[in-house]
Amino acid sequence: MKDDNRFASRETRMKASEIRELLKLLDQPDIISFAGGIPDPALFPADAFRRAFDDALAGAAASGALQYSTSEGHAGLREWIAGEMARIGVACGPENIVITAGSQQALDYLGKLFLSPRDTALVGWPTYLGALQAFSAYEPNYDRLEPMGNRAPGDFAWQAREKGGAVKFAYVSPDFANPTGETLTPGERERVLDLADALDIAVIEDGAYQALRYDGEAVAPILALEIARKGDIEKCRTIYCGTFSKTLSPGLRVGWVCAATDIISRLVILIQAGGLHSATINQAAMNAVARAVFGEQVAKVRSVYGARRDHMLAALQREMPEGVRWTKPEGGMFIWLTLPDGMDGAALLAQSLASARVAFVPGGAFFADGSGANTIRLSFSCAPEAMIDEGVKRLGDLIRRAAG
Repeated sequence: MKDDNRFASRETRMKASEIRELLKLLDQPDIISFAGGIPDPALFPADAFRRAFDDALAGAAASGALQYSTSEGHAGLREWIAGEMARIGVACGPENIVITAGSQQALDYLGKLFLSPRDTALVGWPTYLGALQAFSAYEPNYDRLEPMGNRAPGDFAWQAREKGGAVKFAYVSPDFANPTGETLTPGERERVLDLADALDIAVIEDGAYQALRYDGEAVAPILALEIARKGDIEKCRTIYCGTFSKTLSPGLRVGWVCAATDIISRLVILIQAGGLHSATINQAAMNAVARAVFGEQVAKVRSVYGARRDHMLAALQREMPEGVRWTKPEGGMFIWLTLPDGMDGAALLAQSLASARVAFVPGGAFFADGSGANTIRLSFSCAPEAMIDEGVKRLGDLIRRAAG
């Protein structure tokens, strides 16, 4: 359409995901892909889901599974999630849980709940691309969140006022973050809470990868730390977003938000307006499968992904030329590479697809200001060891040639 004035101003802020666009190009069987941050489908508990859907559609149960449901979500699933949250240190009840269509939908609803045009969201540099996509629709500004930085809270507030709005929340993915794989220390998590208290803002804690720890000591979620400070989830400003996408199934699109009931009730109103509720039968099946195999499934994916992470780290150590640095994550799905100064990850990807036939994600997509050109993200979750060996060797050779 030539007349762009027909569209809302927010439409200009909504960009296609570079990652999802890239995945469309990877059907060719000769491409080795480290691009998609997706679970290995060979590990899905398909038999457990088959039984769960059969049961959901058997007899009288079918009428409930195929019917409209409450906007809060499946009661049994919310109860199970509350128990799982308690297991990781977050004391809460089912009333503190609302079901969403994956944690991505939760981020969109939270952007809608908190952000007016020109408000400021504090995010990592880099941060999860999907969060930037979700928030950008509501026309915010972004400022750089560095938990151990020296900026005074008043500086964040002043910068936000200069841009015509206010600071509304800090968004963090504290465990094995996408894209860097890095984990915030307990001290860094406490500093996020200190900043949020000083600014009187929310903390959005993205726990998508929390269950995928392969070694090292578990760190309490930010929400758990805040409950320890304040004694009750109802007094907390942290909003925890969880998902089954990285453990049981991404295709069913089942996630959740855990927060004080004031936040949950406001999200329920947004869900009623935006989609009524998440798919009833998917929630019923997820409840059955989570209760039956969650612990076993998490142990299985941890074993497989942990071995693949170790193999990729060894391959990087063996094949990367001098001047390339990378993170060493304790869990998750990603390793973050910093290329030599002056090298461009997007240009390197174009060369790689043309010659080396190795796919990855250029790092600039994860920066709110488009910086980070000399970074790339590699995912190991869907890469068997032989593929890792060959792909990292090709990539190392390509970087060596590009560096001259």
